[in-house]
Amino acid sequence: MSASRSSNGLWMGRRVFGSTLSAAMAGLSGASKGWAATAAFKATPVRCPALEHEIRHVAARIADQKLANLFSRCLPNTLETAVVQGELDGRPDTFVLTGDIPAMWLRDSACQLHPYVAFAKGDKGLTRLFHGLFNRYIRSIAIDPYANAFWRDPADTRRLDWAVHDETEMRPGVAERKWELDSLAFPIWIAHAYWRATGDGTPFDARWWEAMARIVAVFSEQRRLMGKGPYRFRRLSLQPSESQFGEGYGNPTRPVGLIHAGFRPSDDACQYPFNIPGNLFAAHALRLMAEMARALGGPTALVEDAERLAASVQRAAEDHGQIRDRDGAVFWAYEVDGYGNTLFMDDANLPSLLSLPWLGIRTARDPVYVQTRKRVWSDANPWFFTGRFGSGIGGPHEGARMIWPLSLITLAMTSRDDLEIASCLRELRDTDAGTGLLHESFDVDDPAKFTRPWFAWVNGMFGELILDLARHRPDLLRRPLPARYVGALSLSRP
Repeated sequence: MSASRSSNGLWMGRRVFGSTLSAAMAGLSGASKGWAATAAFKATPVRCPALEHEIRHVAARIADQKLANLFSRCLPNTLETAVVQGELDGRPDTFVLTGDIPAMWLRDSACQLHPYVAFAKGDKGLTRLFHGLFNRYIRSIAIDPYANAFWRDPADTRRLDWAVHDETEMRPGVAERKWELDSLAFPIWIAHAYWRATGDGTPFDARWWEAMARIVAVFSEQRRLMGKGPYRFRRLSLQPSESQFGEGYGNPTRPVGLIHAGFRPSDDACQYPFNIPGNLFAAHALRLMAEMARALGGPTALVEDAERLAASVQRAAEDHGQIRDRDGAVFWAYEVDGYGNTLFMDDANLPSLLSLPWLGIRTARDPVYVQTRKRVWSDANPWFFTGRFGSGIGGPHEGARMIWPLSLITLAMTSRDDLEIASCLRELRDTDAGTGLLHESFDVDDPAKFTRPWFAWVNGMFGELILDLARHRPDLLRRPLPARYVGALSLSRP
C-alpha cells in the first residue's frame, strides 16, 4: 500500500522497498502525508497480562531462538504500536492503524486484533478494546459501506495520496473507497469470534443490528439482479489493477446470484467481478450474523434475511464458482463472470482460496478444497513463485517474484504435514531482512528487498500461528527447523 508518482501525475502503483523507505517518507508532503502522517498518531499501548505470560511461556519452549524472538516481537505488535483508543459519541472507540499507513482498513483491523480474542474474557483492557472496535465498525459502515479504509476523524476530508483524484463518491471520514466484498464480512467474523470466546453480547445493541441490516442490503444490492447499483470507481493510474473497467462498474457479468466486487482483498481490481473466496466468505459471515442475531435477540427479520441470502449466495458459488479438470477433479475458481469464463489463481491476501479452512468456510479435508490447495501452491497458480529463499504466493499488488509472508502463514495454518509447516517457519524466520518483524512482501531471491517495514497484520497472524502450534503441535516447535528449505511445492503439486 505504498505509492509513487510519475512526472505526468499518474499513480504508478504502491511499491516501496525497505531500502527506499526513508526517501519515500521525505518526499511526501501536503494534506495527506502517507507514512509520515503515522507519526501524528499517539498509540495507546494495551497491556494484557495473560497474553504477556503466554508469550513468555511459548517462547521458552521454542527450540529455534530466532524464531522465538520473532514470535515475541510480532504477536504484540498491534497492541503495542497500532491502536489508538478514545471515545466517539460518548462510547469507547478503537482505531487500528494498518501499520505504516495512517488509516484503518476494515479487513486488516479484524485480522490484526483476532489473535487477542482468546485472551479477552475477563480482561478489562481487551474488553474495552473490542467494544471500541465494534463501535468503530458501526460508525464506518454508517459513513460508507462501500469504503475499504477510513480516517480516525469521521469529519476528515483528506484522501490517501494515491486516492486524491479518484472518480467515486468520496465522503468525509473515508480514506479510500474501493468496494471489496470482504470489508463487510470481516467485522462480522471477528464479532462472532469475540462473542463465542467471551460470551459478551453487550456491544451488539440496536446500532449493531442496524449496521448488519445495512450489510445485508449492500450484499443484496451488489448481486445486481435489478441493475448495476450505485457504486462505481475509476482511478487515473499507470497500473491497470488500480482502476476499474466498464465506466467504473467492472467487466460485464450475467446475474446468477453471486455478489459483485470491484476489488480483491489485495486492493487490486477484479478481472471478473464475482470473486469466489469473497462470496464464500460473505455467505459464511451471513450465517454467523444470523447465529448471533438469533442468540442475542436481534431482529427476526434480519435472521431470516441473512440466512436466505447466505443460502442463495452459497448455492450460486457452488453452481458457478467451480472448475472441473480433464480428469474429473473439481476445484474452486478465483473469479468468474457468470457467462462461463473463469480465472484460476490465488492471491496471498485473505480471503483467499488457500485460507478457506482457517476462516471457517471449509474443512481442510473437504475434497474440493484439497484439490484447490494443490493447485494454488504450484505453478498452476500464476502468482506462485519459487526462488533462492523458498516458495510462496504473491499477487498483482507487488508484482512478479514478490512473496507475501501471509501466504506462508496461511499454508502452515491449513496444513496437517509437519514438514510443510516447518518449511514455512524456516522461510518466515529467514526472510525478515534482519528487522525482527515480517513484511508485506519480499523478493524470493533477495529478502533484503521488501515492501512495508511495518505491516501489523502479518505480524499478528504469525504470532497466532505460533500460538496454534504451541497448543496443537508443541513437539514441532521443540525441534530444530530444517537446515535447508525443503519446499512445499514438491508436497503439493497436483
